[in-house]
Amino acid sequence: MILNTRCFGRIEIQEEGIIEFPKGLPAFEEVKKFVILSDEDPHSPFKCLQCVDDVGIAFTIVNPFLIKEDYDFEVNDKVLNEIQMDSLEDIEVFSVVVIPEDIKKMSMNLRAPLIINHRKKQGLQVILDTDKYNVRHYIIDDISNNVTHSKNKTG
Repeated sequence: MILNTRCFGRIEIQEEGIIEFPKGLPAFEEVKKFVILSDEDPHSPFKCLQCVDDVGIAFTIVNPFLIKEDYDFEVNDKVLNEIQMDSLEDIEVFSVVVIPEDIKKMSMNLRAPLIINHRKKQGLQVILDTDKYNVRHYIIDDISNNVTHSKNKTG
């Protein structure tokens, strides 16, 4: 299937790579099918959640555990059943990233993670019932600290 995307231009995707969000995403309930696209930079933690139903809709996403190592949350069995989870190894978690003009204000939404069963190709955005995390967690300091921490471990 060929998609003419806003971020990556004209690309070919495999239909078996399409992830279905049966409820859509908050404010985008009418679109249900997405694919995850990776940047050409293999070291970039950022990916693109590209809508298949409406190619004008795309979100930058990131695995929040790569940025905020102490990120932790629980979801109930209803959520796990909705994404047809059989094993934790089937699950990927992402946060939606907002990249404004002032890059220092780049943030990720820790309050509403995307939970994806990559084996069953089912996804869901869960709004956590906690004040522990914000919808705008500024990530530049976390990224800088992680890079410094990694350099200190290796050298």
